[in-house]
Amino acid sequence: MQTTIEKSAGMGAVLLDGVTTFRVWAPNADKVYVTGDFNNWQETDFALEAEENGYWAGASADAQEGDEYKYIIHNGEQKLFRNDPYAFEMTNSNGNSIIRSLDFEWNDEAFEIDDWNKLVIYELHVGTFNRKDPDRVGTFEDVIEKLPYLQELGINCIELLPVAEFAGGISWGYNPAQPFAVETDYGGPDGFAKLVNEAHQHGIAVIMDVVYNHFGPSDVDLWQFDGWSDNEKGGIYFYNDHRSTTPWGDTRPDYGRPEVRQYLRDNALMWIEKYHCDGLRMDATSYIRYEGGGLGADTAIDEGNQMMRDINQELQAKYPKVLTIAEDLKGDEFVTNGIAYGGIGYGAQWDMHFVHPVREVLQNTSDDGRDLQKIVDALEYTYSGNVFKRVVYTESHDEVANGKARVPEEIQPGDAESEFAKRRAILGMVLTLTAPGIPMLFQGQEFIEDEYFQDTEALDWDKHDRHQGIAQLLGDIIRLRTGALEGANGLNGQHLQIIHFNTETKVLAYKRGGAEEEQVLVILNFRNQDYTDYGIGIDTHKNWKLRINADWKGYDEALSDLEVRDLVKEERETDGKPFTGVFNIPSYGALIYTVSKTEG
Repeated sequence: MQTTIEKSAGMGAVLLDGVTTFRVWAPNADKVYVTGDFNNWQETDFALEAEENGYWAGASADAQEGDEYKYIIHNGEQKLFRNDPYAFEMTNSNGNSIIRSLDFEWNDEAFEIDDWNKLVIYELHVGTFNRKDPDRVGTFEDVIEKLPYLQELGINCIELLPVAEFAGGISWGYNPAQPFAVETDYGGPDGFAKLVNEAHQHGIAVIMDVVYNHFGPSDVDLWQFDGWSDNEKGGIYFYNDHRSTTPWGDTRPDYGRPEVRQYLRDNALMWIEKYHCDGLRMDATSYIRYEGGGLGADTAIDEGNQMMRDINQELQAKYPKVLTIAEDLKGDEFVTNGIAYGGIGYGAQWDMHFVHPVREVLQNTSDDGRDLQKIVDALEYTYSGNVFKRVVYTESHDEVANGKARVPEEIQPGDAESEFAKRRAILGMVLTLTAPGIPMLFQGQEFIEDEYFQDTEALDWDKHDRHQGIAQLLGDIIRLRTGALEGANGLNGQHLQIIHFNTETKVLAYKRGGAEEEQVLVILNFRNQDYTDYGIGIDTHKNWKLRINADWKGYDEALSDLEVRDLVKEERETDGKPFTGVFNIPSYGALIYTVSKTEG
């Protein structure tokens, strides 16, 4: 039974007061019908009416929640069965659309993402993070099972690789077939909403990875959606000239079309409003900004910049706590500059100036060849005048695949659990968690996972049993970072001071925190040599108390038995300071000190 069209219903299949309004953009269609369970899949029973600007709409009291459906688009002699671009659920990526209202029962009203300067992000892939059955991928329920573990570790934010419906059941997720639908094999819309709700109950924010630089390329009903295309390209949703080309397929969206920009804007808002996500990480934004991803003399895509700017501006106005992160990897602060200052307005961006030099130094096989200046530069780099405009990390899904391995595996191929591999990997994690920026870990990094990341291989939780002491170490540092352990809020501030930098000994020391903050002293040894009574210049009035010795044997039997103590202070000049702090520093050691409440 057809009924009155709800003009304000929006796009897709919108169920309101027992009536479903269907609206689709098909500017080149001659006729559009809806067929589905509700009309026994009759092909001409339910015709949509043409609206302005190529939109078609109709309403039915028969179509209800859970019904499967498709659009039938007529263009000349063509009769095209198409899934709804706005479908919230699919039977599978190549199946049928399902009417969904996304009205979930939430009890997370009291939750709010921590301030960005206190975040510690844990990137995970739903299909492999806690996959227990070799015959099926991991699910949202499997992730929920590990939320208490992540909470105990101190993680306050998880970043999920994309969960939009993709071809098949095994994928990284960067091949979205239906951008508004949630991957069926992971648990669909209900499973994802439950995960977000449960994460919030555990004090953990959720950032969703979204892919707007290309679609598919397989199982994409958006391709030549209404039968029109030019140059045998993708039709109304895609560029139909050379700009369509990306490294992942000929499917770059046409950001020049207002309807396509609206489609991507609506998608971004869906994750925040319908699923209560706390942020978005946007994949490969340089391929939205440039035709060739910003390599060499590349041509800018101005409308791509405008699309991202519009999304960021609307999110900032409506939801100021929402964090948007760009995976741009071009080191361009234009990405994070404020919109009022001509930038795109992202809250933060993944920092190439940290991950690449830090991994290079850690993986160098020669201590003498280890260039500490690269570490100093990585620590000091900032975007847009704010140290928390960058995400710092040594492992991500990209950095541990595509020919690159986990840090300990790169350090000692085939023997990632060796003493040297573990100690230098720990060095990198301590550096990440104490550096200025928003730190990020990749799943399993905290227990020395050494496998290349593959969407077919489950994370090896047996390694956690062997290396739970290292996970405890990471947890201790994370709790200092987030403020769960008091005395180190300087890690949440803008201040960084390099106080010791010795290219011969390969010892680096830096201080976090300004005069009004709880200052933190970090000492890192990038050489395989213990140092006893090592002198570092310090302020006269500071008594530094040892908080974490990352080489303590209590964390791992392979670590050092060198005695490490609180500050011993001598009245002699070092590093231009009148007093010298005398420290024992283990080989490849990492020490974290905070100021004693009783200063002398």
